[in-house]
Amino acid sequence: MVIDRSIVAAIAAAVLFGISTPLAKLLVGLTEPLMLSGLLYCGSGIGLAAVIASRAALRPRGNISIPRGGDWWWLGGAIAAGGVVAPYLLIRGLAATDAASASLVLNLEGVLTALLAWFVFKENFDRRIAVGMALIVAGSVLLSLGPESGSGSALGMPLIAGACLAWAVDNNLTRRVSIHDAALIACAKGLVAGMTSVTLALATGTTLPPVGVLVQAGVIGFLGYGLSLTLFVVALRGLGTARTGAYFSLAPFIGALVAIALGAPVSAALVFSGVLMAVGVWLHLTERHEHLHRHVAVEHEHEHRHDQHHRHAHGAEWDGREPHSHVHAHEPLEHSHAHYPDLHHRHDHR
Repeated sequence: MVIDRSIVAAIAAAVLFGISTPLAKLLVGLTEPLMLSGLLYCGSGIGLAAVIASRAALRPRGNISIPRGGDWWWLGGAIAAGGVVAPYLLIRGLAATDAASASLVLNLEGVLTALLAWFVFKENFDRRIAVGMALIVAGSVLLSLGPESGSGSALGMPLIAGACLAWAVDNNLTRRVSIHDAALIACAKGLVAGMTSVTLALATGTTLPPVGVLVQAGVIGFLGYGLSLTLFVVALRGLGTARTGAYFSLAPFIGALVAIALGAPVSAALVFSGVLMAVGVWLHLTERHEHLHRHVAVEHEHEHRHDQHHRHAHGAEWDGREPHSHVHAHEPLEHSHAHYPDLHHRHDHR
């Protein structure tokens, strides 16, 4: 079975974010929560800015797709929800609970993301996808009953749940702009959210932590927020919001494993929950959604290859490089093939 590159991106995003949660827990107490959340996102934005600059230097003739017009409103809403509100609530929650429990509660993000995608933004799903998500959630619930969780303040869980809701809103809004360059979107989120949180923290009397903490927060932010979010946007583009959220729901399980490696106890519940999650992921991996569908005429810009949906001509200025980005038109097309609710298959189902 050949795994779609969008699925690989979603799982890689989950791994990076899952590892970052218990690592961020190690920095709690070394600086104020709002400052720490800002530093994590600054590390994300600065690191990705360096990546974008390096990419531009290596590919001077390359071009990227940037948000235009109303897309900036979608991106602004995503930044506010996922880049300012969510990390602040998460860091507050981490300060009031243990790392393993926090990692498990974070599975709510995938559930809330899917519910918003299905019932608010009307993304298609079927019984197989719903059952797969249910099994992943069941694994999380089972883990939450195990001995690796349960310590900390009762306030920690609601705060982390609030962070999950804010990220779910962020995910669905980000899907609206996922057609554009993923690193650029993640970089913008990191820089704006990070600078906002750091500025607010400084305004309320918080001082910058020692250089060592700054460096650690920057590295964790770049890997667990920056690269993870870039891969998440790539997955959104190819899989849709709910399916990407399902794969990303592996992050809490990964985070729990890291927390155990750092000293938390292991249990049979961890093993059994892993089996449930594995079955849920298998249901998603083996999904085959195929039917006759119609593409309407549209003109847009995004990075693409000349696949069956991009059979258009280029002028003499094209150097033959793929993937590439430019404004292009799609003619009306009706055909049948296996597909996900990606950026070219956001059609109604009757």
